[in-house]
Amino acid sequence: MIYVKSASEVSGMRDACRLTAEVLTETGKNVSVGITTKELEDIAAKKIKSFGAKSAFLGYRGFSGAICTSVNEVIVHGIPSSRKLKDGDIISLDIGVLYKGFYGDAAVTLPVGSV
Repeated sequence: MIYVKSASEVSGMRDACRLTAEVLTETGKNVSVGITTKELEDIAAKKIKSFGAKSAFLGYRGFSGAICTSVNEVIVHGIPSSRKLKDGDIISLDIGVLYKGFYGDAAVTLPVGSV
């Protein structure tokens, strides 16, 4: 069944997705050699909170991270930790935001240093 969204619902979806994109951009700017995936999570969580939003991932089916940080061989849904990023790594940041009843979700894979 297809549910047609109202203009108000589409606007709410747009807002949640815009916030998700802003959090993803801000977090991605901090990807660098030596930063931990937990530090990246803290940056994202602070930004999410600043919007009056919540992480869509934290607590979902027991997931312990506010974002997913998948480094190198980790395909998806990596849990933020004390792992430091090294030159030549790649990291995928997956961020979900719940804002006013609507979800935004986006991911990006970024190089760390020289790849």
